[in-house]
Amino acid sequence: MTKTQTATQTQQQQPKPEAPPSRKPIHKVRLGKVKGSVWQNSTDNGVFYKVTFVRFYRDENAWRVADSFGRDDLPALASVANQAWLWIFQKQQEPE
Repeated sequence: MTKTQTATQTQQQQPKPEAPPSRKPIHKVRLGKVKGSVWQNSTDNGVFYKVTFVRFYRDENAWRVADSFGRDDLPALASVANQAWLWIFQKQQEPE
């Protein structure tokens, strides 16, 4: 970097690394306003799965997503979690 260049100018000249490809869930379970997404992760120790949950709601004219659940959402959340667990369990029983 020359004395007249700033750190910002130097950063702008460097090529940007390519973004990693966007991952998609391997499986989704939805019941009403609640959705669970199953994610597959491969490691040196083998494959494992994680699940994320969201709740959809309508705000004026747009659909929004939240990661908090009210009392009345909990039965659907429990059912979606159980279905996701069952899917993962069955997937892990498959021969490799």
